[in-house]
Amino acid sequence: MSAAGITLIRNGRIVTAIDDVVADILIEGGRIQAVGKNLPTGPDMTVVDAAGLLVLPGAVDVHTHLDSATPTASTVDDFAAGTRAAAFGGTTTVVDYCTPPPDASLMAGLEDWHRRRANACVDVGAHMIVLDVGPATLAEMKTLVEREGISSFKFFMAYPGALMLQDDALFTALRTAGALGALSCVHAENGLVIQSLVQAALAQGHTAPRHHALTRPALLEGEAAQRAIDLAELARSPLYVVHLSTAQALQAVQRARRRGLPVFAETCPQYLLLDDSVYESEGFEGAKYVMSPPIRPASHGAQLWRALHTGDIQTVATDHCAFTYGEQPHGLHHSKRLGLAAFNRIPNGAPGLETRLELMHDAAVLQHGLSLHRFVDLVATAPARLFGLFPRKGTVAVGSDADLVLFDPNERWTVHAAAHHSLSDYSLFEGRALTGRVKKVFLRGKCIVDGTHWLGHEGMGRYLSRGASGRA
Repeated sequence: MSAAGITLIRNGRIVTAIDDVVADILIEGGRIQAVGKNLPTGPDMTVVDAAGLLVLPGAVDVHTHLDSATPTASTVDDFAAGTRAAAFGGTTTVVDYCTPPPDASLMAGLEDWHRRRANACVDVGAHMIVLDVGPATLAEMKTLVEREGISSFKFFMAYPGALMLQDDALFTALRTAGALGALSCVHAENGLVIQSLVQAALAQGHTAPRHHALTRPALLEGEAAQRAIDLAELARSPLYVVHLSTAQALQAVQRARRRGLPVFAETCPQYLLLDDSVYESEGFEGAKYVMSPPIRPASHGAQLWRALHTGDIQTVATDHCAFTYGEQPHGLHHSKRLGLAAFNRIPNGAPGLETRLELMHDAAVLQHGLSLHRFVDLVATAPARLFGLFPRKGTVAVGSDADLVLFDPNERWTVHAAAHHSLSDYSLFEGRALTGRVKKVFLRGKCIVDGTHWLGHEGMGRYLSRGASGRA
């Protein structure tokens, strides 16, 4: 074994979903070659002292929308900015949602996505959003699984006229995905009833941002989640409920899991750490928190925390879908201010890629008593397992990619958007004090983040062809 390009990380406390040991990690060729005590050094070897630090697997975020267009707006973070932000937050793998342009085929949508993701700074995979279930689309789903390594699809039960599948189409899509060994991701909200509530609110002159939340009640997420679970059971398809935010949806998932159904759930830091008081701000400030589903009353968050303890929620992702609050310098087409006149025109989404790991360490481990193992499982290992990336990603083991985070569990700091690397001009967690901070990040053995210094480069992220999804 040549010493050239070899890195040894020494004396770190290695924490995975199952292990907790002080040891050394030998890296060569972008992969972990050995893990052990007192591994020998060589003259040309790069040695990194991790004494006093946790060594974690690079985090895996399986819910992002980078360089993504809606009918009225475009997210402000392209793949370069978004994945650089991810890296500074200890996330080394992103699985992004690919939305085909209007009237385009799935394969054309994927080609367009590959063009946009070419400047990614961390490794990226894709989920495919399905907007129709014609014969050509169903045939392309098979091609995507077998040839492109895209083993998960997303179906919307919200946004009628734009993204939503009616129940018959949803059932057909679920059945096709299940037969292909793919995991079906579902946005569970009753889009048609929400549309009716929105129209009624506007007719009464209610235009402020808080009415976004008021017209998307928790009951309609619970109803849609149960309906999706019923259809998935009939279709014999594993189901993954994205950005779960309510007690009602959680209860539907829990009932299904008690019956042994392959139903999984994801939540996000904003649903765990914020409550609907964010919409009470004066003026337009509440637009920062306009996302779907909206932020819920605190009682829902308490139920979600209990589910993280019991294992009924498997992953914490971000749903990073970043817009700006102000119009400059990126222009109105990236800004929440598109909705100044009416809440239903505010672009839905918020930034979050850079803070997930540190927020969850502080909140889950220090405040809510989850173990370090469970913390790592939620942000790295379980996402990698569910979406066909494990053990290449999501753990620290011989043969795995050397995606590693050196983490100081004791450093105290405060969240400020001005210090972030997203192009968004705000954070949902501005001014929040945290304990625990990312110090160094390695992507396939290369140090890309060293404190505040960026050592990576655009385009170094690789495309991840994934194996079968939906396996715990």
